[in-house]
Amino acid sequence: MRAVGFYNFGEPSVLQMLDLPEVHASFGQVRVRVHASTINPTDTYLRKGARADSMRDISAPHVPGMDIAGVVDEIGANTKTDLVIGDQVMAMVVPNSSHGGYRESIALSVNSVVKIPRNTTLIEAATLPMNALTARQSLDQLGLKPGQTLAVTGAAGCYGGYVVQLAKAQGLRVFADAASHDEELVRSLGADVVVPRGDDIASNIRNVLPNGVDGLADGSFQNEKALGAVRDGGGFASVRGWSSQEREISFYKISVRNYDGRADLLDQLRLQVENGFITLRVAQTYTPDQAADAHRRLEAKGTRGRLVIAWSS
Repeated sequence: MRAVGFYNFGEPSVLQMLDLPEVHASFGQVRVRVHASTINPTDTYLRKGARADSMRDISAPHVPGMDIAGVVDEIGANTKTDLVIGDQVMAMVVPNSSHGGYRESIALSVNSVVKIPRNTTLIEAATLPMNALTARQSLDQLGLKPGQTLAVTGAAGCYGGYVVQLAKAQGLRVFADAASHDEELVRSLGADVVVPRGDDIASNIRNVLPNGVDGLADGSFQNEKALGAVRDGGGFASVRGWSSQEREISFYKISVRNYDGRADLLDQLRLQVENGFITLRVAQTYTPDQAADAHRRLEAKGTRGRLVIAWSS
């Protein structure tokens, strides 16, 4: 079975085609023949060794990838599931050694796998699970009510875009940042107020909302630069775990791994795609042997939408 991975941490050039043993679905699992593997920033951090200390006891090769979509082709014995052979499905994957999304076949718990949204392709569906679940977790942690205000940094990105759309779906007033060339995109996602992207995001938001926002989802890692936008007693959601003791603000360290196995939440997101609340954005597809090029493009920044590895059927 083909996969894309690496033996040593480093630049995109360490990525290589691998030949791994075929996997099979055991009890409580389905096997998915993967057609699409999405490339996310977390994959590049894994490749560069950002989590090397926590991986000392994990054997190589390492296969990145947290998003897949494909077709169910095997169901574990005595497994109870509504899924059947041939269903087009999507899932979030938590990489562990060679168990990552950049592979053409993977066995996953039935609690992680749901059907793809109607009227979408497998390529499109592969861009939803991890980023949308991260956005969902951010909003769940912030716990804002309809009518309250939310600021989103990095709103043009996939995580930020999903936060904007999910926040609007639950009745929040959304303030977002954007570069001039992204302003139209961010407004189309539903942002009520768009301020210029930059180090002065906090003052830009306070100029519009003097008392500050009720919560902030930091998709572009502005950290202390964005903190001033949040009112005293508000909330700050960070996907990088940043926090501060300067003011009476609740900080939430977002870890999407805590939503692993939450097929119920992923299925809700599927329905929100079908009902037009969430937009799926694909920037470009690559063949498996072009994975290094895809990593280079993502690290060059400025990509709008996701890059996807397309495996042959």
